Amino acid sequence: MLEKNLVKLIRSLEQKKYRKRHNMFVAEGHKAVGDMMKRIAPYKILATDEWVCPVAQTRANIVRISEEELSKVSFLQHPQQVIGLFPIPEEKGTGALDPENKLTLALDGVQDPGNLGTIIRLADWFGIDDIVCSQTTADAYNPKVVQATMGSLARVNIIYTDLGALLRQYAGRVPIYGTLLDGESIYKASLGRHGFIVMGNEGNGISEDIRTCVSEKLLIPNFSKTDTAESLNVAIATAITCSEFMRRQ
Repeated sequence: MLEKNLVKLIRSLEQKKYRKRHNMFVAEGHKAVGDMMKRIAPYKILATDEWVCPVAQTRANIVRISEEELSKVSFLQHPQQVIGLFPIPEEKGTGALDPENKLTLALDGVQDPGNLGTIIRLADWFGIDDIVCSQTTADAYNPKVVQATMGSLARVNIIYTDLGALLRQYAGRVPIYGTLLDGESIYKASLGRHGFIVMGNEGNGISEDIRTCVSEKLLIPNFSKTDTAESLNVAIATAITCSEFMRRQ
């Protein structure tokens, strides 16, 4: 039987202050939980009888619950057999970044959990190991973000810092790319194998403070000959940008 205190704990993890207090986050579904278990030992797994543990000889505390009980703690409209409670990994810190030898994504105020989760998934897909985030960027361990990553959160390093200070530290040492309306077409610009790729806020783009750090201004051109969308979703823009960088490698 699912204890009331456990239900209360899990539901509280929807809020950042409780995730921080308990140093714990929630992952749901076979893919996300399975990928997390390969990297992080869970505190507890709650699963229906249909769920098969993907990690052989695990020592995880697996509690079998009914579908009705699962629905009480799930953050999904349609619960997916399993919920995992995991410790939030210790951040590696900016000293672990290596923009002088590889590409690093930098997010300036990306606030929508779905967008952040998709960007983490894109980084995983394109082989980008590190994402550095401003303090105004959404929390990577928000349940909606975790779900949107589809397990990629287990393979990408997420670091929160004073983004402006970090980029100024690297100014002149590595290229700092940013998508701006006055930039050069990404399809014509020179793109390197290292440095930072800065993506901005959904409504306002790259902030003025960060914009002054951008050394290589890029534009994703609009090819429509009629009325068109005002702008691209930041996750879509990230996909286009990363794809073009990798195409040039």
